[in-house]
Amino acid sequence: MKIILRNDVESVGKAGDLVNVSDGYARNFLIPRGLGIEASNKSMKVLKNEMDMAERKVQKDKKAAQSMAERLEGVTCTISRKVGQQDKLFGSVSTKDIGDALREHGIEIDKRNILLEDPIKSLGEFSVKIKLHSGISADIKVVVAGEA
Repeated sequence: MKIILRNDVESVGKAGDLVNVSDGYARNFLIPRGLGIEASNKSMKVLKNEMDMAERKVQKDKKAAQSMAERLEGVTCTISRKVGQQDKLFGSVSTKDIGDALREHGIEIDKRNILLEDPIKSLGEFSVKIKLHSGISADIKVVVAGEA
């Protein structure tokens, strides 16, 4: 039986592939679980339409991420923290703090997309990478200043 896969199925194929599988495997496993549909002219057209829509959505998301990256390139966030002797911070600056500082600039970024190897524990200027989409990222400048 010819089946069009709707999702990736291990050892059978990837989503959108037209595969030939046994009738029992198709009727008892693939079709009831929504992993595939029986191949016909109508289902091929529907699947092609869905794949085109998904591709357009990915392109739209990529354009939005590219424009956000351009917006972020010139952004400098200043974060104030209490400092002890020898300019050592009480606590640290984390991704949550950077996300809050970006929100003050009118930019909404999920803290999981802020790539910070270790929390910032000293005063100074730091470059922080923000992942926006696969292959698209931006660097912002974070200035940690001491509070009087």
